[in-house]
Amino acid sequence: MNARAALRDAEARLAAAGVETPRVDAEWLVAHALGTTRSGVYARLDEEVDLDGLLTRREAREPLAYVLGEWGFRRLALKTDARALVPRPETEIVVERALALVRDVQSPRMLDVGVGSGAIALALKDERPDATVVGVDVSRDALSLARENAARLGLAVELRESDESAAGEGWDVVVSNPPYVDSLEGLQPELRHEPRTALLGEDMHARIAAVAETRALVFEVGAGQAEEIAALLGRLGYREVRTTPDLAGIDRVVEGIR
Repeated sequence: MNARAALRDAEARLAAAGVETPRVDAEWLVAHALGTTRSGVYARLDEEVDLDGLLTRREAREPLAYVLGEWGFRRLALKTDARALVPRPETEIVVERALALVRDVQSPRMLDVGVGSGAIALALKDERPDATVVGVDVSRDALSLARENAARLGLAVELRESDESAAGEGWDVVVSNPPYVDSLEGLQPELRHEPRTALLGEDMHARIAAVAETRALVFEVGAGQAEEIAALLGRLGYREVRTTPDLAGIDRVVEGIR
């Protein structure tokens, strides 16, 4: 089957499977199989392509990032698989705000609680090479993936097994995208392929904030949670508490300094 036919077939099958962006996903799959970019596909439409099991996996609603095995996050290309959450565009805002908060701090100490694939911690180190960046996680699987990403990117980030207690060690900024989903019911089927311990949880923001010894704190929060988390930071003595919306207009990041 040539790439032109593969695109049509993949788009139709993914649409039937309920994928929200069937054409875009089809382009990604064909590009991956051809070893080119999405735009590059259209210069190679007559070439033969075999999607192998890629299309079947995406039809089963496995996240596209897992199927491709790599995903972009800010300036980085990260290895992605089921050991950790897929890096998401809204999480890039956490990095943006953390960097802004230490803009005038020389050689800042930065901690990422729940490092997962390493996306946040590695982006921080990539964009602030002078920083000491530490990432902690309770999942050994996630840490193994983060270490692989650190090695392939050549970024010196300390990665270790720990819980939120690491936030009490003294930092210029602590960042976290902790588990904040109450239930997977009614959510995208793709989430069922991601590690539940990184998705499902409650009170993690409060637990981190309660022990944190830091000049600044930056959280990613779930839809509808920003007001509650902002109030929590206010009660704990943080000032200049602010929220930042994601591209969908949802208040997604809460920060404070003290």
